[in-house]
Amino acid sequence: MAESFDVIVIGGGPGGYVAAIRAAQLGKRTAVVEKDKPGGRCLNYACIPAKTMLHTAEILEAARSSEALGVKTTGVELDWQALAARRAQVSQTLSGGVQMLWERNKVTWIEGEGSLTEDGNVRVGDEVYEAGAVILATGSVALPIPGVEFGGRIVDTWGAWSLDELPRSIAVVGAGASGSEIASAYVRYGTEVTLIEMLDQILPAEDRDCARVVERVFKKQGITVSTGTPVENVEDTGDSVRFTYGGQEGEADYLVIAGGRAPDTAALNLEAAKVETEENGKIRVDEYQRTSNQKVFAIGDLVRGPALAHKAMEEGIVAAEAAAGAPTHPVDVDLIPGATFCHPQVASVGLTEAQAKEKGLDYKVGRLKLGAVGAGTVYDDRDGFVKLVIDTTYGEIVGAHIVGNRACDMIAELVNTMALEGGYQELARIIHAHPTISEAVLDAARAVDGWATHAA
Repeated sequence: MAESFDVIVIGGGPGGYVAAIRAAQLGKRTAVVEKDKPGGRCLNYACIPAKTMLHTAEILEAARSSEALGVKTTGVELDWQALAARRAQVSQTLSGGVQMLWERNKVTWIEGEGSLTEDGNVRVGDEVYEAGAVILATGSVALPIPGVEFGGRIVDTWGAWSLDELPRSIAVVGAGASGSEIASAYVRYGTEVTLIEMLDQILPAEDRDCARVVERVFKKQGITVSTGTPVENVEDTGDSVRFTYGGQEGEADYLVIAGGRAPDTAALNLEAAKVETEENGKIRVDEYQRTSNQKVFAIGDLVRGPALAHKAMEEGIVAAEAAAGAPTHPVDVDLIPGATFCHPQVASVGLTEAQAKEKGLDYKVGRLKLGAVGAGTVYDDRDGFVKLVIDTTYGEIVGAHIVGNRACDMIAELVNTMALEGGYQELARIIHAHPTISEAVLDAARAVDGWATHAA
């Protein structure tokens, strides 16, 4: 037996590194097992690189369309190699920051791939580390579509963000958050983009009204959008990828598969450690993230709920506190905000209007276009809206949806209101600074009762 630790975290992504830091803060001797870089996939290959690339797309578009704002530019062009270098530097900086936080909190980094032993300890290579508690935080892996494998010109989301050269054309299969972000970035880079979704709307997890706004803007930007169309007959010719969708033939320099993901459990040895899984392969946990093996916890993409980094972080804190025997508060899966950083952004929490109807709720809706408030015109943010879904019994906000240039920053106010059990009545009386886009939240709450002062 090698060293022993009070808590060992397998996986150093957002959930894992936060769990390790919290365990160490609680006085526990803690280790993280990570085979790659601190920060895991999200920081090095997914969320952070994607948002870095999207920020450049935003700046590029602003520079090219700034004349109406009184700023004339000439010779604006994208430097693909410089962008790639910045993407790598951002991830490297943040990865180094995670490692520094581990060191500052005296968390030991064990490099390698971790698995569970039969008695719930952790094996890394030929070494076995004794653990008082183990937190599984290995995240998820990309899934190809049936009959297709990744390789060559058929790439996953990281493959899309790390192409050596800017492609002339791409086809993106899957119009959820990741696929929509890729499409949104590349069309602004100047690439010809086709976005294909098997279900009947893009952004299938979002309120249909939000999806309609985004689809309309996407088409205006030049993206070819096809919904209700599975992709079939995929052929990588070496120079391009050919495929069919919805009775049409398609061809692109690259085919990006941005569909499903599966929990990354292959190396964990769950069965031997008596850690039970659900039918969908996710690990079964209780409200404190504890598995069927009482010394093993699991968080993030490995367990129920949306596969989001901020969810994993909060679950990591709950798992660490539970493992340490400290007071904690379970994550409310119904109050985890969704955030998609395409243009325009989409953010939401709680029920869509369709889900409220399906549940049989007696509900009403408050809605206000961003263009109705002064800041919408000042900051050229007029395409979207704020939409609130209200249970009429007590005025409870059961769903909130925002489309706009800064929707992902704005959603926190609605999450906080719902978490603190505030109703739309309180929201309608909270003073918002002027002129800000957030004033649309105020008037959307007032619109529930028909007295929004800026309603068109």
